[in-house]
Amino acid sequence: MNAPEQVAVVTGASSGFGNLISQTLAREGFSVFATMREPRGRNSAAAETLRERARGAALEVLELDVSSDASVEAAICEVIARAGRLDVLVNNAGFGYGGLTETFTLDQARRIFDTNVFGPLRTIRAVLPHMHRQGSGLLLQISSGAGRVVIPGMALYCASKFALEALTEAFHYELASQGIDCLSLEPGAYPTGIAERIAPGEEPERALAYGPVREVPERVIRAVAASTADPQEIADKVLEVIRIPAGRRALRYRVGRGAPGVEAINELCADVQKQFLAAFGILEETRFRARGSFTSRPS
Repeated sequence: MNAPEQVAVVTGASSGFGNLISQTLAREGFSVFATMREPRGRNSAAAETLRERARGAALEVLELDVSSDASVEAAICEVIARAGRLDVLVNNAGFGYGGLTETFTLDQARRIFDTNVFGPLRTIRAVLPHMHRQGSGLLLQISSGAGRVVIPGMALYCASKFALEALTEAFHYELASQGIDCLSLEPGAYPTGIAERIAPGEEPERALAYGPVREVPERVIRAVAASTADPQEIADKVLEVIRIPAGRRALRYRVGRGAPGVEAINELCADVQKQFLAAFGILEETRFRARGSFTSRPS
């Protein structure tokens, strides 16, 4: 999977996981389109640093705002015009909120869902027509262990990742017959700078009635920020998963520490889903099919 003709698009590449994933794939011979907002504006320094670190590799920085239909469509059209195909989409762009749920406004809820949920949905919808024509492709979402367990003080972030997990799983089943894989990586806590950028609720006065519980969000954020795990683990896992043959990839990959029991939840849900699909008589239709033949996914 690391031949030069493999084309990958990575969202949210200005920092954190997206930046490391872009560098890693470029070094391994992929043609990488590392996307971010305002690469000629507020993220110009990040864009230039990324180009320098990937010097000699096939990496281009493109502008893409996942919260804008027009921006997503323009970026994907540019990728196809330049590369002629698109093999891997890594949906990494996202952000978090931290605070008691009542303190967040509906506008804040809309903003986080627009990026963390509708953003991946926009990019997936933009790339799928091209993957359908190819009869192949990989959609890989950088989700979170917080998409499987609930963390008090981070409700909107968890809700957005739960929604992303549901969308990913639905696409996983629906695209199986098209030879297209859709899956998620679920990182634990990593020091990517996300904890330092977590914004509070815009109505903090609503927390006054909660007593000592008001301290819970800050304790959670401090725990995330204190992680000493190496974020490169996520980039390496992305590369590893891409290299697994199509149809043999799992639906979910848990990486790193934090939220113990996520693996157990995933295993239980996989068994329940299999029973559910069988009960509806659609189990065979949700198995991976590549060029006319069905291949069972890992159980």
